[in-house]
Amino acid sequence: MKVSFYRYMLAAFAAASLSAAGAALAQVDVAKSSVSATSKQMNVPVEGKFGKFTAQISFDPAKPAAGSAQINIDVASYDLGDESYNEQVRGKDWFDAKTYPGATFVSSAIAPAGGSKFNVTGKLTIKGKSQTVVVPVTVTQQGATQTFDGSLPIKRSQFDIGTGEWKDTSVVADEVLIKFHIVAARK
Repeated sequence: MKVSFYRYMLAAFAAASLSAAGAALAQVDVAKSSVSATSKQMNVPVEGKFGKFTAQISFDPAKPAAGSAQINIDVASYDLGDESYNEQVRGKDWFDAKTYPGATFVSSAIAPAGGSKFNVTGKLTIKGKSQTVVVPVTVTQQGATQTFDGSLPIKRSQFDIGTGEWKDTSVVADEVLIKFHIVAARK
């Protein structure tokens, strides 16, 4: 039960970060997009997905500095594959979804990093705590769509994810990997 709850919390945190990195003002195809968070409980990877998020992305690879991204994630939509674990993750020790229903990422700068890679700097806010992060993003353009892929390692302790008995990082690791795959209409 502790493992599942932790997984759920980590996945939600990862989803928030990933979503934020890939957001655009272009129309996002949520059915083809995903945000997940992977944590390790007792050194075993545990992945969860966020089922509800919105993204606004404005991006032109020829003018990356003019781009912007905003992602909003419904932390209560985090799914570890078991409703009892999902309920735990929504609770006060993890996401505290009643008090903090959403996690957000708002970009402040986008810079080229070579080829189709870009570094998106912005503010990630989870459970009322904010951190400036730099998210490496790979942008693929095909036909009328742009795809934004990336991952961001975060420390759950910086966002008060996993308090009380879950604060011990020997059971659930402090590092959580947020992964995202955002598909959007090309502007």
